[in-house]
Amino acid sequence: MDKSPARRKAEYNIGAGQITEMKLRMLSWAKQFSIHIFLDNNEYKSPLDGYECLVAVNTVYQLGTDSRDVLSELTLQHSSKKDWVFGCLTYDYKNVLFPGLKSDNPKTIGFPEASFFIPETVLYISRDFKKLIIESFGNPDEIYGSILSEVPFAPKPLPYLTFESSFTKDEYVDIVEKLRTHIKDGDCYEINFCNSCWCEHAIVDPLSVFSRLNDLSPAPFAAYFRFNDLYLMCASPERYLKKEGRRVLSQPIKGTAGRSTDPATDEQLKLDLRNSIKEQAENVMIVDLVRNDLSRSCEVGSISVDELFGIYTFPRVHQMISTVSGTLLKDGNITDAIKTSFPMGSMTGAPKYKVMQLIERYERTNRELFSGSVGYINPAGDFDFNVVIRSLYYNQTTQRLGYQTGGAITYDSDPLKEWEEMRLKAWAMERIFGA
Repeated sequence: MDKSPARRKAEYNIGAGQITEMKLRMLSWAKQFSIHIFLDNNEYKSPLDGYECLVAVNTVYQLGTDSRDVLSELTLQHSSKKDWVFGCLTYDYKNVLFPGLKSDNPKTIGFPEASFFIPETVLYISRDFKKLIIESFGNPDEIYGSILSEVPFAPKPLPYLTFESSFTKDEYVDIVEKLRTHIKDGDCYEINFCNSCWCEHAIVDPLSVFSRLNDLSPAPFAAYFRFNDLYLMCASPERYLKKEGRRVLSQPIKGTAGRSTDPATDEQLKLDLRNSIKEQAENVMIVDLVRNDLSRSCEVGSISVDELFGIYTFPRVHQMISTVSGTLLKDGNITDAIKTSFPMGSMTGAPKYKVMQLIERYERTNRELFSGSVGYINPAGDFDFNVVIRSLYYNQTTQRLGYQTGGAITYDSDPLKEWEEMRLKAWAMERIFGA
């Protein structure tokens, strides 16, 4: 890649109470670009947070196609440029990382297997909410003026839509029973099984879809990604992998409970989740898988479980989240931990290779971005990537809108309850269209 001129950097003050308005102005400004990404922390407070909000627009260099090892290319380019990189890995990037795996199930939206880009302009809001920082090959003052001149984004009304499903209730229940048989026979211990739903001839404004989804389910790893005519609208609560210096950490989610408007009942729901033997069993199996994955790129003896069975509260659910960390090998590359841990164990099950074969066998559509990851790498080589769940996907050319939902299947799973849990998650996607 040709050496580019240095980015120009400037900081601008944000007034108290103006965070939401600034984000909406940034979204309005960014939508003019055919490739852009918006990552939102939604003001969650955590010592692990890096930025409150990140926006990247336009492309000065693009990495990755369906047939190339984009992580190796990314490592080389970042080593050379030390610049910002944003983008995504779809679930099927597993076929690059695991020779012998393949994916024959049809795609419903059409996302490329992997795509990363070095943006022309990066904007971010500092963790203390006081500064907007602009780094650009253009003029930061002109960009800031353009953002201030934008009318804050206001979502358009969404149409009433209904969705088709890959499985009927009976079909879904039957497959869960078959997966329980695989577990009983010793083929696997836990498997994440998902259903795909889609709507044809959907005419929607993708940014309005994201705005509505983000308003109803604000999450710390929310993402809006436009890649030409393809769109991701994501309200994910889950971190896949974060790197700071040589430290990497993963925070798998396994275990979900609903919320109640009654404080006493809500607190009991949290307690029941924390003490659920089934949820703990699912969680600890994935924790062990993550420990094993990270051990392949980290120093011997450095892997630790920083938190086991932590209960975190979100607007509509309580989640059981564990944190696993390690210290990267001194002579390693920045993407080594991704190569040894993708796709994330919380979206596959264990043992990983076998369950990925079973997922391909029993699911009926390609997962595409679902179970994949969206995030960034900064100039220092630190990164943060989410788990793409609780998301909608849109192909503006074909007018197809879709989503996927599912859950972790263990031998103790009740097939009917698994169907009900999957449909509850599906309703969270469909309700924004009045379905």
